[in-house]
Amino acid sequence: MLDARKTAILRKVVTEHIETGQPVGSAHVVRDPSIEVSPATVRADMSALEREGYLSHPHTSAGRVPTDLGYRYFVDHLGVAAALDRVREERVEEFFGRTHGELERLLKDTSQLLSDLTAQTAVVVGPSPEILVVRAASLIRLAPRVALLVVVLSNGVVDKHVVDIAEESSDADIADASAALSAQLTGDTLGSHHELRPVGAPLIDELLARCLLLLTEPALPALEGGVYVGGTARMAEQFSAVDTVRALLSILEQSFVVVSLLSDVLSLGQSVAIGTENREASLAECSLVVAPYEVDDEVVGTIGVLGPTRMNYPQALAAVAVVSQHLGNQLSRG
Repeated sequence: MLDARKTAILRKVVTEHIETGQPVGSAHVVRDPSIEVSPATVRADMSALEREGYLSHPHTSAGRVPTDLGYRYFVDHLGVAAALDRVREERVEEFFGRTHGELERLLKDTSQLLSDLTAQTAVVVGPSPEILVVRAASLIRLAPRVALLVVVLSNGVVDKHVVDIAEESSDADIADASAALSAQLTGDTLGSHHELRPVGAPLIDELLARCLLLLTEPALPALEGGVYVGGTARMAEQFSAVDTVRALLSILEQSFVVVSLLSDVLSLGQSVAIGTENREASLAECSLVVAPYEVDDEVVGTIGVLGPTRMNYPQALAAVAVVSQHLGNQLSRG
């Protein structure tokens, strides 16, 4: 832990650098009324903070900038958690108050909302397939040995499967199977069904089991949780190096990598990963601010913002926390 004076100086350097993007000199620090020491003392403490790894000294400037360690201390110890300002809070409430429709549209629009709130690139990882709610289910006979299973899911997808049926199955058997599917699946999540209640007729029970197997197949494309990215154009605003922007865009195109990066942060019990804390080398100049969102008290997905280490952490943390809470509430309401 740093002493009170060094803590105040580090806070000033971090907040000033976040605001201006420029190295911060001792002359700027001594103007802070909360730092009541001489310029010589400030210079000495800034040199000490540099030796201890919290600040660095760009060779082209007399000022200093925070290191990853400096930002980490700022996030962990300097009380950066803040409430979202009222204007942004009202914008979030208005957004979720008028947002309805399929899941993909909601998640895509949420990523853009979060990007607008933070002026960073935002990422929303879609819910696990197991939380998708069945809105309707039916079975239609197409031919003597072929039926069509049609299921409408809460993400707006109409999922269709061809099902082989026994030729001796009557139209009444198909109708009974369809009614059983509708009664047992509608209104429930797919993850809550590992088997269906038998109706006591072997042909129908076998058909129900076959239908459920199709609906719970892990590789089912219609059920895959997606990754939604908002504000990719902000990369060019935040990073001047073309190679950096190109590398970041390449990462964002790889859904598995994005999901893994966000999961890595949460698995460490953190909400922020700074610079070289990220396992991807191309994120050495970036920070991730992450939060999970819940449906009925169960974590089902993740949201986050990606930007330079010089991001506004209080604003990003507040925005991510508020949006994740509202998104979870929206999905819980269905």
